[in-house]
Amino acid sequence: MSREDLAVRQAELLQALLNSGPAPAGFDASRLRVEASVLRRKHGRVLAHQRPEVAEALGERFGPLFAEFTAGRPKRDTERSGAYADEFVTWLIAGGHLPKPRRGLVSRLRRR
Repeated sequence: MSREDLAVRQAELLQALLNSGPAPAGFDASRLRVEASVLRRKHGRVLAHQRPEVAEALGERFGPLFAEFTAGRPKRDTERSGAYADEFVTWLIAGGHLPKPRRGLVSRLRRR
């Protein structure tokens, strides 16, 4: 297999894992769905670690809200987790899940 073919296969696999894309040839679609779910939960744990104040403010709602967010906006393979966390915070505020922070607090919530 050439490097170019391998790169294409890897991109297909990432598409399936991060964006619920079709399973590449030779992969079990049901197993990929399980792995994609595990990966999304891992992203949620990383985000909760990076933004503990957000996780604390949401409490039990954190997991379901993060799942809702990722369903509509999956993490891109080239995206840094901090930028993704910033988008999640913005989404939470826009959706009324978190109160609109006082001036200056937004940057602290996003850039912690």
